[in-house]
Amino acid sequence: MFRPLIVIRRIPNIDFMGMHKIGFALSALLTLGSIVLFLTHGLNYGIDFSGGTLIEARTQGPADLARMRGTLDGLGLGDISLQGFGGPADVLIRVARQPGGDQAQMQAVAKVKAALPQGVDYRRIEVVGPKVGGELIQAGVLATVLALVAIALYVWLRFEWPFGVGAMLSTLHDTITTIGLFSLLQIEFNLTTLAAILTIAGYSVNDTVVIYDRMRETLRKYKTMGFRELINKSLNETLSRTILTVSTTALAVLSLLIFGGEVLRGFSIAMLWGIVVGTYSSLFIAAPILYYIRPRRTSQAKEGGAAPAETQKAS
Repeated sequence: MFRPLIVIRRIPNIDFMGMHKIGFALSALLTLGSIVLFLTHGLNYGIDFSGGTLIEARTQGPADLARMRGTLDGLGLGDISLQGFGGPADVLIRVARQPGGDQAQMQAVAKVKAALPQGVDYRRIEVVGPKVGGELIQAGVLATVLALVAIALYVWLRFEWPFGVGAMLSTLHDTITTIGLFSLLQIEFNLTTLAAILTIAGYSVNDTVVIYDRMRETLRKYKTMGFRELINKSLNETLSRTILTVSTTALAVLSLLIFGGEVLRGFSIAMLWGIVVGTYSSLFIAAPILYYIRPRRTSQAKEGGAAPAETQKAS
């Protein structure tokens, strides 16, 4: 007979609301700091956004990416990334955009060809200009904004508008602080990193919705309980699930960070940070903010069924 895995056998009694003002202050500091870093230091845009040359090559045998990367790094062409795809002999080479026009890009391609073995088959060569990179940045910003709006709209329709506001603020906090981290560490920001940010938004709202659902159930069950106690109770009751989710997801992302290689490094760092900050924002932003913009108890009671007249009067 299998027994369920229980991290916390007894529901704790942690006073999360007693720490929520500190959480708000820390979140405001992280958000403002991230915005300042982005405006002053900017991001280290990869080839996807800044432009460059894309070379699709096929070696005669299994590609030795480490050796090829070491050879190409010595050419002095700036940022060069290699990625395996398809079969073991297929390699995707990205070379940073060189100062100058198309002739400078072609000279960089010639250097790459001269440095690699003669048996390499170059199946595709494309030059990505700065205009295309700018369009990708605009599309990425639009995708992120639309994702945040869609998340807020979903939570609003699923619960009430105060829940939608809390979910949007916590998700926006996670997104901005992730961008701030990449600006601080100057890790390459590319399309893979953008995908990680959108994944973080989904992860954060998933954790938030679980807590909100428990809060809604508690609102129906304890119609006269104060909001402070109600929020603490809901957070403590979902804490075991939160710990399990964070632990299992972090293990998977750590595996990607350690064994995924350079290609997945930015994605893994963004995801690892997102797991930590997403859990933090669910506990100290999304839930406590309902203490100030409270959902209506009457609508929650109506959804949960008609309450006794005395209880409705007391609430």
